Formats: sequence, structure tokens, C-alpha cells
Amino acid sequence: MDLSANSAQVEYWNEKAGPTWARLHEALDRQIGALGEEALRSLALGAGEIVLDIGCGCGQTTLEIANRIGPSGTVIGVDISTPMLAIARQRPLPRVAGRIEFRHTDVQSADLGQQAFDAMFSRFGIMFFSDPAAAFANLRRALRPDGRIAFVCWRPLRENPWMYEPLEAARPLLPPLTPGNPDGPGPFAFEDPDRVRAILDAARFADIEIRRHDAAIGSGSLEETVQLALQVGPLGAALREHPSYAERVTGQVRDVFGRWVSNGRVSMPASVWVVHARNSHTR
Repeated sequence: MDLSANSAQVEYWNEKAGPTWARLHEALDRQIGALGEEALRSLALGAGEIVLDIGCGCGQTTLEIANRIGPSGTVIGVDISTPMLAIARQRPLPRVAGRIEFRHTDVQSADLGQQAFDAMFSRFGIMFFSDPAAAFANLRRALRPDGRIAFVCWRPLRENPWMYEPLEAARPLLPPLTPGNPDGPGPFAFEDPDRVRAILDAARFADIEIRRHDAAIGSGSLEETVQLALQVGPLGAALREHPSYAERVTGQVRDVFGRWVSNGRVSMPASVWVVHARNSHTR
């Protein structure tokens, strides 16, 4: 398997972020699960379908898809992160499910087969391609005629207070942060819906629908939320580069989340794009 085309992301999800996400997968599933559910609904999966789960991470979405397609269906979860796939492969399987497989694969360049899948899904797993145009062209080739794809991706950071506010509270206490490339791989690579539409159109997808979805999300108690923010998301990424600063920003982060506690749990606004498109086999 050749993962060299996306080598920077392979390193990131195996040596940096991946081990952290694997360790915190239960809290992260609670945090973002409802957002992925919105994209899953748009696929309207049916019994017996063959589905690809792109960037399946620790496997929660793959197993949920297995529940929806039933014992006659097949779902293949793919990811470039070995630590996260190790968690996925250890999870209990649905009681009634068909074939479930997890593959260590980069869908940007891997041979996924010709017209092999009825549907494709991703929960925040499609923003990390070094060449998104090539990746989506490769995915479309693996979709059956009139097959469909649905995914959820982040809107801009400022429209996601649960990530933006703790980062801004901590920023004065951190070394200057290096601005990211807005078109490079990363959580906000698809924040511009016009860019998403252009990529899908160039890959010859049709009936492209991009709609905003807002929801309140949370992973648990105040302390659970603070610890999660210190390890994942934009603030977590900054602290991986400057780990000695974690203790000095914790108080500011706790103050941010403390304003959003209700009934012992933190709940904060999140904003995403839910994208749905179809394979245009006639183009």
C-alpha cells in the first residue's frame, strides 16, 4: 500500500493526532456523533447496500452503517491512522450485521475498484487530502452509476464557538501561532462551500447539495470538556507543538466552558456543512 502521496497527513494521524484521538475516542464520539448522524440520514441507506466509510477513525460510524444496511449488506471502513483502526477492530460488532471490514488505506490513491459501492459516507474524514481533486475523482470511479456520497465537514472556525472560544482565550498566553494554509489539508479545508462544490463538480459528481447544519454539542462534564479541548481541535494542535503551555492556559479554557454548563454538562454551538452528491456516470 502506497501512502506516500499524503505522507504529511499519514505522519500526523499516526504519530501526532491519531494516538490522541484513539485514546479519547469515546468522548469524541459523544461530541460529534450527532453531526455525523445528519449526513447519514441524507444517504437513506437501504438493506443490502455496499458502503464505504471514508476516514472511519475508531469505527463508530462504520458500525452504525452496518446496523442500517443489515445482515445482507457490506461496509468497509478505511483510514490512514493505524492507532485509530486498532480501536475500530476491537469494538463489539452489531448483533445483526453483514460483512464489516476495516482497511488501512488512503482513498486518495488506492485502487478502490470500479463501481464497487452503492454509497459513500464520511464524518469529518474528507478534509485531509493533499490533492482533494484527485481523491474525489478516485472515489467517484468506485461508485456505482447513480451511487451517492454524503459527508459532513466544518464551517469556519469562528462559527464553531466550542473550538474558537477556548483557542482565543488561550492565545494571549501562547507563543505566536503559525497561520495554516486555508486550502491545505486540515479540519477547515472545506469551510468554503464554493470550493467544495468546485471540487465535486470537477470530479464529475452531480446533484450537489450543500446545506448548513447547526447544533449544540458536548462531550460531558466541565472537566471532561476542558481536558478534551486541551488535546484535540485547534487548541490541542497548538499545545502539541508547545506542551509546556498546557497548564498555564487551563484556567482560561475552564472559564470559557464554564459559561456553557447546563445540568452538569457542557453544550456549545457547532456549525457544519452537510454535503450530498450523486455519481454522474453520463458525464
